Amino acid sequence: MSALTRLVDQGRMAPDWAQALEPVARQVEQVQEVLRAESAAGRAWLPDEDRLFRAFERPLGQVRVLLVGQDPYPTPGHPVGLSFSVDAAVRPVPRSLANIYRELEDDLGDRAPVHGDLTAWADAGVMLLNRVLSVGAGVSDSHRGLGWEQVTDQAVRALAARGGPLVALLWGAKAGGLRRHLGSVPVVSSAHPSPLSAHQGFLGSRPFSQVDRLLVEQGGAPVDWTLPADPAQISP
Repeated sequence: MSALTRLVDQGRMAPDWAQALEPVARQVEQVQEVLRAESAAGRAWLPDEDRLFRAFERPLGQVRVLLVGQDPYPTPGHPVGLSFSVDAAVRPVPRSLANIYRELEDDLGDRAPVHGDLTAWADAGVMLLNRVLSVGAGVSDSHRGLGWEQVTDQAVRALAARGGPLVALLWGAKAGGLRRHLGSVPVVSSAHPSPLSAHQGFLGSRPFSQVDRLLVEQGGAPVDWTLPADPAQISP
């Protein structure tokens, strides 16, 4: 049984994503082997294994927005397998996410919740995809070059081949590097929301209204960017 088939059987990947990722099935297997070796050597990595492919749990056919992050937060208890999102219990939210919330309120008037769980966006058709799906505990960017890039490249190519309505939301240079795989898919890009770069073009960029306009121009519906104020309202 292939790694992708196992993920589908475990409910950790939608069948259409497994089909789309078949060209990199061996790559998925190899990265998982490396992660198992890391665990055996006592080197912790994040997120939890059952959340590793969470961005692929919802069907490829339902994706309307591709929002690309770099890699998971390196703090244990924070990453949940969705880019920029954290566990609902984390306080305060990471500074990058705080800047995203600030821009969301300035752009659409949506008041930010106190929690950082973005599951509602995933449910609304926003694929929260990290460029690299794992990270060593406490060490940012430590799994770059492990093999995830080939997997996420294929995911982006599959979305582009599927066609719209679809918009890519690319923040920062690493996410911007995926533009070459997007073909004619409309792109909204800016600096990264990190405190180190947010004032260099992210804040004031109004990305959410831009995405909605581009979706409507393709005959789609705008995204409901509203996040529940109460973490208890978040779907599992």
